[in-house]
Amino acid sequence: MTPAFARFTAPAQRRPELWRLVLGCAVIAACYFGWIAALGGALWLTAGPERIEAGLRGIGTGNHPWAVIALLATFIGPWIGVWAAVRLLHDRGLGSVIGRGPVVLRDFTAGLAVTALAALAGLALLPAAPPLEPATPVPVWLAFLPLALIGLMIQTGAEEIVFRGYLQQQLAARFASPLVWMVLPSILFGLAHFSPELAPTSPWLIVLVTGFFGLIAADLTARSGSIGLAWGLHFANNVIAVLIISAMSGLDGLALFRVADPGGGALSFETLLLADMALMALVWALARLWLARR
Repeated sequence: MTPAFARFTAPAQRRPELWRLVLGCAVIAACYFGWIAALGGALWLTAGPERIEAGLRGIGTGNHPWAVIALLATFIGPWIGVWAAVRLLHDRGLGSVIGRGPVVLRDFTAGLAVTALAALAGLALLPAAPPLEPATPVPVWLAFLPLALIGLMIQTGAEEIVFRGYLQQQLAARFASPLVWMVLPSILFGLAHFSPELAPTSPWLIVLVTGFFGLIAADLTARSGSIGLAWGLHFANNVIAVLIISAMSGLDGLALFRVADPGGGALSFETLLLADMALMALVWALARLWLARR
């Protein structure tokens, strides 16, 4: 455990009991699903009961600009849940799960920068780009962009405070082995992205790719002492995947472009996912280099 990570996990050492962690996860899940239910109730009030099923289906698939915004808004629930869990069960504040403000801001900015640099390198090295087609008209995209960026900050931040903040901290406070506090949250992070309705590839490949990202984010959190670096690269990655080029059917409601023929064309969707893993590995290497030189 690095000195930075020891400082980051110190607040979790005060109340490290496993039953608190399990109950805390239940609180987070309850707040998440409770918030979704509240959004569903708001939809019922504004759209009427006859349209609620179609509206909820739209939120689940993100195939319209407002559906994407609503989908991202569901991640307010985990923020509430983590705040409630650490306050009620661990007697500490939400800031202790995130890290020191100046460190988080510095690391978040670095995460953005290294991901952008790696993405540019990936475009230059890509042997055969997949065919793209316009998805969202530029005026619509620009109109929704501020809300979308705020929503992605909420969504990526929620996943980071749950998996790299709360879970990783509390497990590290209880177990010495990184096989527990790095690998277990990464597996759970991957499984949380299991979505069999997403086309055009095996949902288990999506789990593998997201779990690999979780492992990278866990390592960078352990070495930086905050969730800022992982949050920055997570945010940048999702901006590219949600707002720039969407490769998944149903998640292109606010993307400028979509892959015209997922699973076909110059590169298969599976190949694109493997290339994304290679890009994440490059991001990790650049981030580690930055950490070593800062």
